[in-house]
Amino acid sequence: MIETPYLLFLGDAPDQLAAKVAQGIKDWRPDYAVGQFRMEGCKADMGLADMSLQEAKAAGAKTLVIGVANRGGVISAAWKHVLAEALLAGFDLASGLHNLLKDEAELVEIAKAEGRMLHDVRVPSVKYPIANGRKRRGKRCLAVGTDCSVGKMYTALAMDAVMRERGMKASFRATGQTGILITGDGVPLDAVIADFMAGAVEWLTPDNDEDHWDLIEGQGSLFHASYSGVTMALVHGGQPDALILCHEPTRGHMRGLPDYSLPSLQELQEVSLTLARRVNPAVQVVGISVNTQHMSEKEAEDYLAGVEAEMGLPAVDPFRNGAGRLVDALAALD
Repeated sequence: MIETPYLLFLGDAPDQLAAKVAQGIKDWRPDYAVGQFRMEGCKADMGLADMSLQEAKAAGAKTLVIGVANRGGVISAAWKHVLAEALLAGFDLASGLHNLLKDEAELVEIAKAEGRMLHDVRVPSVKYPIANGRKRRGKRCLAVGTDCSVGKMYTALAMDAVMRERGMKASFRATGQTGILITGDGVPLDAVIADFMAGAVEWLTPDNDEDHWDLIEGQGSLFHASYSGVTMALVHGGQPDALILCHEPTRGHMRGLPDYSLPSLQELQEVSLTLARRVNPAVQVVGISVNTQHMSEKEAEDYLAGVEAEMGLPAVDPFRNGAGRLVDALAALD
């Protein structure tokens, strides 16, 4: 078990989006977040108290969580002295990066000497099966996006919260490092061997009550040249009954791909349905989630109204305005 609360390590994150792991924890488990540790040049800010290791320890923090999700998932050489100092100060370390803590010899040596724990949450702990494509009982909803980091996890978590408030049967199914750190369980899907990814999603969303909804955390984008494979595994392994389209309208290009523009919501709907119908012919797109964080209230209101009129589907920012209308759309499928 990863001990809480956390000190969120933002390192030298170049922008707010690079610290999306920390952002997710701060937004969805604020009681876990004692403060933040930022290095010189850090452009991200969670709005938490900036703390030294000693201040955070005195405030009760037990684990330093690497809150950065950089391209390639690398532990920066510039971070290592801070991570080593954290171990010496009595912190455990937790990371969701592809570059594993357990592969860093210096950190392993210090952790062993100090009796500290190194938690790599992006390491599969189960021998997942190959997908069989058989229909399972229960219902499943998957968020798919026009790009990476557009709000797929936030959408599923917001819907899960509303459904629990209403007494509906629902489970948020984490498929990435941030979701796992928030909920304490899940599948680190992009670290699973490719042949077993769809099977891992089947394992994560097993047979359930007919009126139970699995809200599957989306990953990547079918249109992203770097990360489309993990999305494809979610579509086929998840066999979704419902799809939520997710979009961030202020992007000038796809995340990390300056030569690629974002697809339209119509393109996302068409491609997602074509692929999802292969494993579930009855799948429907039921709503649209728009990340309006970079818009004013009026700009967001006008944009959502335009999308709703164009697509004929409820369009909301679930973090800003609540996810009730998206949940209503799911309930209408029962």
